[in-house]
Amino acid sequence: MRVNKNYIGGEWVTGVDVNLNINPSDTDDVIGEYARADGAQAQCAVDAAFDALPAWAGYTAEQRSDALDRIGTEVLARREELGRLLAREEGKTLAEGIGEVVRAGRVFKFFAGEALRLSGERLPSIRPGVEVDVRREPEGVIGIITPWNFPIAIPAWKIAPALAYGNTVVFKPADLVPGSAWALAEIIVRAGTLPAGVFNLVMGPGSKVGDVFARSRKVRAVTFTGSTFTGRQVGLACMERGAKVQLEMGGKNPLVVLDDADLPQAVEVAVSGSYFSTGQRCTASSRLIVQDGIHDRFVEAVTRRLASLKVDHALADGCDMGPVVSQAQLDQDLAYLDIARQEGAHVAFGGERLERGTPGFYLAPALLTDTTNAMRINREEVFGPVASVIRVKDYEEALSLANDTEFGLSSGICTKSLKHASDFKQRSAAGMVMVNVATAGVDYHAPFGGRKSSSYGAREQGAYAREFYTGVKTAYTLA
Repeated sequence: MRVNKNYIGGEWVTGVDVNLNINPSDTDDVIGEYARADGAQAQCAVDAAFDALPAWAGYTAEQRSDALDRIGTEVLARREELGRLLAREEGKTLAEGIGEVVRAGRVFKFFAGEALRLSGERLPSIRPGVEVDVRREPEGVIGIITPWNFPIAIPAWKIAPALAYGNTVVFKPADLVPGSAWALAEIIVRAGTLPAGVFNLVMGPGSKVGDVFARSRKVRAVTFTGSTFTGRQVGLACMERGAKVQLEMGGKNPLVVLDDADLPQAVEVAVSGSYFSTGQRCTASSRLIVQDGIHDRFVEAVTRRLASLKVDHALADGCDMGPVVSQAQLDQDLAYLDIARQEGAHVAFGGERLERGTPGFYLAPALLTDTTNAMRINREEVFGPVASVIRVKDYEEALSLANDTEFGLSSGICTKSLKHASDFKQRSAAGMVMVNVATAGVDYHAPFGGRKSSSYGAREQGAYAREFYTGVKTAYTLA
């Protein structure tokens, strides 16, 4: 089996060891072998990106736009192939995998346009005869560290703006899912117009590769998506040397369901937000806060809906939910279910390990009832197909519990009341608020990010991405 190499300074480079990419739907299926770098190779990539800055800065906005457009075009043209690869290595269903690839392609297309839309300002000075110009310039070398749950979309929405605004890139994907990242890197390389060193792929463990990105003084900014614990370590390392940092971390997202909600709609919103993509989304609805008058009917309806879901191999026909991504993640999900039971929660549905036609990390979607917001299941991020129901008396109690968390990424409400919907949008302590739509669905042209322990730094995606990937320069000229 061919070893897929790292890409450093315009060359495909052998790593210090090899990582096997295993299919979570079928652990007998080895998708490929991928090189792993060490700290020394990571530093070589940083050096190459630093040296490439002047050449890339000399490219026009149109040249950068054309390169990104070519990348997006190829990603979209290969959606079926790349979607199948993604489903094999991460465990999403084939439809979800293809959808994620399409999103990645659209992101590159969007930032191809943004490369041409970067603007500045001319301001009147308070002093006669002086002109004031405000412009945006690339930050420099951008370190990109991405998670395993969206192995092509999240790299796309970090790499595309970094390149669009004239930065150079060192990119480390999650060690668990190197395949989609490598395929994207090959497409970027084959776009054919990026000077050597502008884009670098460095696969390997975060403790070695990511640490170099966070600590090297040649890396001007680091964008990270992953766990809260690791994100804080990255942030501290960057702040210590004065580097710019952007962190997208955990979530414990509430979905409030009021008595006046459309029940079938609320059930679909909850199931989609909580369980699709196997619940492995930072925006997943893991806390279902349900008003007393609709509580029993809602639980019964969600239970019926979960019973209808087909949990199977990610590529199987009719599959609604694939496996958990790894044995470690499965163990974590099961451990949290045990903790919830010990604290008094009732498992209304699912939560058991499943056997299918191939050996994999299959878990029945779990719905917990009789929970309180003080339980660990409602305080800590599980990151799996597990949601818990909290019963409340009224809207004010629901809002209070929704905001009672250290996280603040996404929140949602199901209601027919314009009054409550408007109030929730205003008073919810989350960076993104959804009304009658799932908490785990966002648009690529709109800002993405949260508050509190969920996010730190500038927003991702859309035109707001320029806040992180560019620096502001103010120039004064005596006319």
